[in-house]
Amino acid sequence: MKYHSVNPTTARQKRHSFDSDRFLSTIGEGRRSLHVSAKKLIFAQGDAADEVFYIQKGTVKLTVLSSTGKQATIGILGTGNFFGEGCLAGQLLRKGSASALTNCDLLRIEKEVMRQALHREPKLADMFVAYLLARNIRYEEDLVNQLFNSSEKRLARILLLLAHFGKEGVPDSVVPAISQATLAEMVGTTRPRVNFFLNRFRKLGFIHYNGGLQVHSSLLSVVLHDLA
Repeated sequence: MKYHSVNPTTARQKRHSFDSDRFLSTIGEGRRSLHVSAKKLIFAQGDAADEVFYIQKGTVKLTVLSSTGKQATIGILGTGNFFGEGCLAGQLLRKGSASALTNCDLLRIEKEVMRQALHREPKLADMFVAYLLARNIRYEEDLVNQLFNSSEKRLARILLLLAHFGKEGVPDSVVPAISQATLAEMVGTTRPRVNFFLNRFRKLGFIHYNGGLQVHSSLLSVVLHDLA
């Protein structure tokens, strides 16, 4: 399967043409900065959905809990991403939970304030729509990946996404601190299988550990080809 970058070029161009960080930080009433320490809950499934969040710095994990108590990780978001935007489409209660994987600096914007800002500022609206379209493309790719690829390829793709492979021309990046259990949830396999594949990737030189998990662009070969 062909690998696509998380952020399409058009979305990056929108971001470069508009300083979203500066604008969002000057909305005024109805917006406030929020620091969340690593592993702390931001909102829980079933909470009132009345605010949109923007990640200024850090990494956020999105999860859902089934009626039988089974938890699944549905997304890992980083700097420059929104979450909780379902409230803008009429969502009254949170359909999932959000927690900080690392120390996070967030902007918490009230639903109506965000709606007004989107109507008032066309460039913000363009940037927001481009972001949502990029997220939708990512979800479609995730579904295809889950349906047709092996667990080894799925893990390789997730690591490349977490390392922002292809973004701003950075060839190698460190993956945010994330447990093998969480990776297993995202891949749809067991933690021992994730551990087996990570050890294999390390022996092949695709990843290494040096103050964190560092992913090399050579890992892309796992996604594009079957290893012998």
